[in-house]
Amino acid sequence: MTDQNPTQPSRVFKIGATRIVADASMMALDPEQIRTLLKISYPEITHATLRETTLEDGTQLLEYISQPGRKG
Repeated sequence: MTDQNPTQPSRVFKIGATRIVADASMMALDPEQIRTLLKISYPEITHATLRETTLEDGTQLLEYISQPGRKG
């Protein structure tokens, strides 16, 4: 059995190859608030594009796609 609430699907954040499963403290935050929290550890998401998809099991996948930068 799982402890997940069936009315509120879980959320997974993907940054490159890293997957972060949202816990109860992250459920009330919107994606931009999550970005603010995570950019301390993952600075590449500061200017990343956000792609939101819903998986077949109802899980919400939020993928931060890094933008290519320019040196100089």
